[in-house]
Amino acid sequence: MTARTDERLERTFDKRTATALGKLGLSTVGDLLGHYPRRYADPGALEDIAALQVGEHVTILARVEQATVRPMRNRKGALMEVVVTDGSSRLSLTFFGKHRGSLYNHEKRLVPGAKGLFTGTVGLYRGTRQLTHPDFTLMGEESDLDSDEALLEHATKPIPIYPAAAGIPSWKVQAALRVVLDTLADDDVPDPVPEEVLRRQGLPGRAAALRSLHRPATMEEAYRARHRMRFEEAFVLQAALAQRRARTAAEDATARPSLPSGAPGLLADFDAALPFTLTAGQRAVGEEIAAELAAPRPMHRLLQGEVGSGKTVVALRAMLQVVDAGGQAALLAPTEVLAAQHARTLRALLGPLAEGGTLFGSERSGASTRVALLTGSLGAKARKEALLQAASGEAGIVVGTHALLSEQVQFADLGLVVVDEQHRFGVEQRDALRAKGRVAPHLLVMTATPIPRTVAMTVFGDLETSSLTEVPAGRAGITTVAVPAGNVRWTDRTWARVREEVDAGRRAYVVCARIHPDAPADEPAAGARRAAADFDDVPEFLDLGDGADGGSAAERKPLRAVLEVVEELRARPELQGVEVGVLHGQMAPDQKDAAMARFASGEAPVLVSTTVVEVGVDVPEATAMVIFDADRFGISQLHQLRGRVGRGTDPGLCLLVSDAEPGTPAFARLEAMTRTTDGFELANLDLELRSEGDVLGAAQSGRASSLRLLRVVKDAGIIEEARTAAADVVRASPDLAEFPELAAAIRAQLDEDQEEFLERA
Repeated sequence: MTARTDERLERTFDKRTATALGKLGLSTVGDLLGHYPRRYADPGALEDIAALQVGEHVTILARVEQATVRPMRNRKGALMEVVVTDGSSRLSLTFFGKHRGSLYNHEKRLVPGAKGLFTGTVGLYRGTRQLTHPDFTLMGEESDLDSDEALLEHATKPIPIYPAAAGIPSWKVQAALRVVLDTLADDDVPDPVPEEVLRRQGLPGRAAALRSLHRPATMEEAYRARHRMRFEEAFVLQAALAQRRARTAAEDATARPSLPSGAPGLLADFDAALPFTLTAGQRAVGEEIAAELAAPRPMHRLLQGEVGSGKTVVALRAMLQVVDAGGQAALLAPTEVLAAQHARTLRALLGPLAEGGTLFGSERSGASTRVALLTGSLGAKARKEALLQAASGEAGIVVGTHALLSEQVQFADLGLVVVDEQHRFGVEQRDALRAKGRVAPHLLVMTATPIPRTVAMTVFGDLETSSLTEVPAGRAGITTVAVPAGNVRWTDRTWARVREEVDAGRRAYVVCARIHPDAPADEPAAGARRAAADFDDVPEFLDLGDGADGGSAAERKPLRAVLEVVEELRARPELQGVEVGVLHGQMAPDQKDAAMARFASGEAPVLVSTTVVEVGVDVPEATAMVIFDADRFGISQLHQLRGRVGRGTDPGLCLLVSDAEPGTPAFARLEAMTRTTDGFELANLDLELRSEGDVLGAAQSGRASSLRLLRVVKDAGIIEEARTAAADVVRASPDLAEFPELAAAIRAQLDEDQEEFLERA
């Protein structure tokens, strides 16, 4: 940035204006220029008052004739009525306020004799035409709107409407920008997009685009400027990701090639013993990964796959290739339940190959290795043993939670890091684990949430992507039904169906959004403590917001909770004689393991749980899932939960219990779930229904997206073009020494605002 854009607003404006702009987070000229209009008001054609038609959006040039403020007759509040005239006809303007004081600003400005532009939609009240809450700009309030001619010229142009705050309305932001733009030279505005890229894309320079964005002569000019700035945002982001890819490609890694064909080894023995045939997708992705592991630079790959598509087998084959080559593999999981499940699954898949475990560098007897489990709640003895197995190399595969990131955890020769459910971890966390290798280990990150290409190019833009779309043969389908929560007949039938599954020797999950029932109204602190203590069980996309799906948060029914539902089910006549188990994040690890074991064995064939069963849990006998408050979950999480059933040869049944009303976004989500089990189709729909902040992870961070104009969901074409252009620029100058403006933009925008978004990739 140059001195002009870094200039403090106090040097450009009086203290009062600078302080007001500071309320919007604007402290420099660059901040102000980056405060983009959120929309443009189309002033419409200037018309005579006598010719106005009801329903038209119009702009009139008129003078205030009289203005009165009075209390409203039939309800609380105040009413301001203003009569304006164009010299021959009159029109009423109406403003409402909670009280007279709230209309003070209008009362002070709209005094008899004041002249200005008034914009709004013509309405009819008791046979009289009027404008209700029109936008208006008055002559003399802005330095260059001091004549009829200036007002008329202003009226022919789109009016930018800015995000505003108390004491700094949109028109004051517009006035401040006018002052800056009038003195702004092209050289005052550093452009992060190189000239060659601008020429190729047919885009204007940054200074010209900012002028068009803030003072467009036509809407077409405003659209062109917005397109240019969208491209800039995409380009800066993609350049940062291209730099990451370049840095990864420049790192040294230990090549971990497959053993020669016919040579004895863990991978060969595993493939020979597999009781099923790999899908074509598993074979193709496996070959991609095998080739990258054999290279002396670190693999950096994202493996995304449909629920039940067999990602674990693909990951295990990669781990065995690394162990065969003398290295170790670490699998990082987000929860203890999932980590323990992974350890059990890997041992079961390996069978005899997981027995014994010899030190690296010595002859392997029967080509076996050990799978160690390391979590934060292990006892001292078990933890010490797992740490020793990892450090000595006795464990070729180490599975764990965040405990793997501890400084105490050391590896003999870490060759591969596998991160499951990638969205639960940040770049910093996965890099902390990779740093435990002597050189950069290979990296494979997995997600069972299908990711549309636009998101893959941004959120996961530093990774190469592989997708598994096939489901292994022999799996039965899943039927999904929406159950109205208040319908007693449907509710009774729900538990009768669960009993039918249990009587047939199968299992059923019952999922609740929280552990404890809602605290009484006089115990808000207790409820807050419970929510905080249960953070690992709160669904990532659980809608606990402002009631956008129908009613305020205060009007909504309390969320069903594990500890109340389990008691209800134990008392229901349909489930008499059926053991109902419990699982949630506040239980001790041995209690969780015992609950899962009793469920898997059929001792407790109904399990009431929080969303700790969302990912990775694999019980083939589980065929039914009941999800309470299903309208409060996002599509991706519902799809994940549904993926826990129907994993064997028996068909699955998913019952979504909710009180969502038709026409709401929540109802649309549930309807989509009942319509398809295609995760990629659901992921695209999910993006359409969710906000941009959610797509970028802002819902988790509590911060708004720093992408101001670019929309990941809608601007796929722009992102594609920016990705190609950024890759060319970074290839020409990996450290961006030849493009200092771009390097500065990456530091300013990404390091401060978007780094958290990237860290949550």
